[in-house]
Amino acid sequence: MTALALARKWRPRDFSTLVGQEHVVKALTHALDQQRLHHAWLFTGTRGVGKTTISRILAKALNCTGADGQGQMTSQPCGKCPACTEIDAGRYVDYIEMDAASNRGVDDMAQLLEKAMYAPSSARFKVYMIDEVHMLTGHAFNAMLKTLEEPPPHVKFILATTDPQKIPVTVLSRCLQFNLKQMPVPSIVEHLEKILESEQVKSEIGALRILAKAAQGSMRDALSLTDQAIAYAAGPVTESAVRAMLGTLDETYLIQILDALRTGDGGALIAIADEMAARSSSFSLALQDLASLLQKIAVGQTVPSAVLDDWPEATEVRRLASQFNKEDIQLYYQIAITSRPDLSLAPDEQTGFTMALLRMLAFKPGDGAGSTKSSPSNQTPRAGGSSISNAAKAAANVAGHSVKAAPAPQVAQAQSVPQSSSQSAPQSTAAPKASTVTYNSEDPDWQSWMKALPVRGLLQQLAFQTELQNWNEQGDSVKATVIVGMPQLASKENVLRLQEALSNYLGKSVTILIETGKANHSIAAVEAKIKQEKQEGAEESIANDDFVKTIQTEFGATVVPGSIRPIQ
Repeated sequence: MTALALARKWRPRDFSTLVGQEHVVKALTHALDQQRLHHAWLFTGTRGVGKTTISRILAKALNCTGADGQGQMTSQPCGKCPACTEIDAGRYVDYIEMDAASNRGVDDMAQLLEKAMYAPSSARFKVYMIDEVHMLTGHAFNAMLKTLEEPPPHVKFILATTDPQKIPVTVLSRCLQFNLKQMPVPSIVEHLEKILESEQVKSEIGALRILAKAAQGSMRDALSLTDQAIAYAAGPVTESAVRAMLGTLDETYLIQILDALRTGDGGALIAIADEMAARSSSFSLALQDLASLLQKIAVGQTVPSAVLDDWPEATEVRRLASQFNKEDIQLYYQIAITSRPDLSLAPDEQTGFTMALLRMLAFKPGDGAGSTKSSPSNQTPRAGGSSISNAAKAAANVAGHSVKAAPAPQVAQAQSVPQSSSQSAPQSTAAPKASTVTYNSEDPDWQSWMKALPVRGLLQQLAFQTELQNWNEQGDSVKATVIVGMPQLASKENVLRLQEALSNYLGKSVTILIETGKANHSIAAVEAKIKQEKQEGAEESIANDDFVKTIQTEFGATVVPGSIRPIQ
């Protein structure tokens, strides 16, 4: 004879045996007891949390007649009347379960609604349970709206879905919506203990915790995995058997990994990864379990009282929480979760896992020459490098250079400064004076005038972009012909305002005429040229500095591009 699956055999038959959905049970039992019943309910939640089970219990509660056949609606179905027994057996004619995934069209919905008009054959209510209702087409949803809003008195609708976002709001507004929660691990473990005890199967609590965690909140998945574990173990359900079946990692490996990280033992990390590969462990699950353990350690560091004594790893969590810095744990956690997607990109999973562990070791906070926790006088060199002598450090301080050492490769970030007498380096090229252009015999100093004008904003920008081409003075009036480097600034209004400001400054009536061309000697062009020459001189000064050359030669340092600035 074929054995019935645990998920079917131990499906709850009433609200009292339902696990993990107390908020839904409380609302439904109160509604049944007070006879305040809605005509449509919507149950949402992930797979295996009790949507179909609750709908069947609710259908029994609505139609239960009691063992004597005289009972009324109740929140505690008797389980003995024809309605209760036939709904449990799946043959009650007035309880219709419809799979919307395979009956999703408007014709299927029209057929269902047509039958809903007829009174139930023997029940108090005709109950329609539509599973995975989000799979219905838009036309099917529209077809059911009117009946769902005002159904016949003898009809009740129960809708169930794993994806409520796909259900139109017009349907949601016509239903009482209950969001079923995922089952917590302790609730699953407690339920599995009771079932295995009734099944006379011996088990270890550690094995049940692993099964509950692997179920990811689904009671049905937990029971299915338990069925598989019973078959795999062929006897008592032990922790080792469950780990071997699921390919999960023994907690001792995770503890060993963290101990190796604490001591900086890279060889131990490689050996652990090899041993895990020999046991065919899942490296993706290993990173997942490692991240989970690191989260518990972080909680233990911040809120020690949150570490529960019933955790199997509680002792190790407390020990590691006291031995690691908070920064270490945060870094390891981040590397663990970001390395999981990278496993598919690695040559193989073991390589990706090993690199994740080595990354944790390489980027441990406080290590390396660039550590901000160490003062310059007591920094230790990285492997393969040589330490900076005190004389070199002193020379750096005398020279005034700011050198930033970074790990692999080390980078020097410097700024141009005056050279000391003991160093020979070319000085920055002197900036040329802004030359004045001679026009006629008056030799007007146009650039000095533009700088002296009391103007700001766009008008000042226009003044700085002009270059004088011709100065024609006739008595008290002057015609100045200029080229503007940015013609978009030379609007009619701006030119008139510049004329007025220049006339007031010189005490003469000045008319400015604009010509097109390139202003090579405007204030802006001259200042840009000076700035460029200073920058080139600063970069040349750093490139020829003896100390910088020494750092580059001995430590492989490079000057950070764009980090050199001339001193004003």
